[in-house]
Amino acid sequence: MKVIRTIAGLDTAPGTGLVPTMGALHDGHRALFRAARAENERLVASVFVNPAQFDEQADLEAYPRDEGRDIEIAEAEGVDVLFAPTLEEIYPSGFSTWVDPAVTGAEGAARPGHFRGVATVCLKLFNLVRPERAYFGQKDGQQVAVIRRLVHDLNVPVEIRVVPTVRDPDGLAVSSRNARLSAEERERALGLPRALASAAREPHPVAAARASLNGLEPDYVEVLDLGEAKVLAAAIRVGSIRLIDNVLLEGEIQ
Repeated sequence: MKVIRTIAGLDTAPGTGLVPTMGALHDGHRALFRAARAENERLVASVFVNPAQFDEQADLEAYPRDEGRDIEIAEAEGVDVLFAPTLEEIYPSGFSTWVDPAVTGAEGAARPGHFRGVATVCLKLFNLVRPERAYFGQKDGQQVAVIRRLVHDLNVPVEIRVVPTVRDPDGLAVSSRNARLSAEERERALGLPRALASAAREPHPVAAARASLNGLEPDYVEVLDLGEAKVLAAAIRVGSIRLIDNVLLEGEIQ
């Protein structure tokens, strides 16, 4: 596996799959790597903690980073190229051009500017790597919808593929932020997937989910229309940790 730190060091090749990440790799990333490895001749993964998609400086500073472990996981999962650029490489001095998608509701309302950062860095990665396919997780369902709209509206020649949410045995969706939960906080956090799973079977899922959160105060609970599917999505805070999750209501996320 090659570890590339500069844009100049990247090359493009047919049959490439791309998995964009912010590092702190876990089983969800492993699932993305395996899906991409099965469908592409060449696998490129990026590791870049993108400050432009954080709305809280404290969250950015606390985001877990362990590049050595990330390199080990990526190599074990068959990644051919790991692109790990510096901040200055992605946002050089004078950078001032942003992709600003029109996003309402859920994460778009709760985190103003978040999807501007996501869309901008993803478009840069698409332009740099020129993948045939790019892979994202269902847990970030609204992000998938934003990226698909970007690809459609700006005629970017890449297929967006979605991998189902990976969960720990207790049902919590895997996340880089889970490592920051104490045992007591993790037990409380389990109220999120349990509330969503039970509410998905109810005629009024938003109200049912809110009623089942057992004291957890959500940033939002909403039904999101992702085009080919509808999901029940929510975000909560447990202590200083913010977690998101969703469950499928109808259709299929592909």
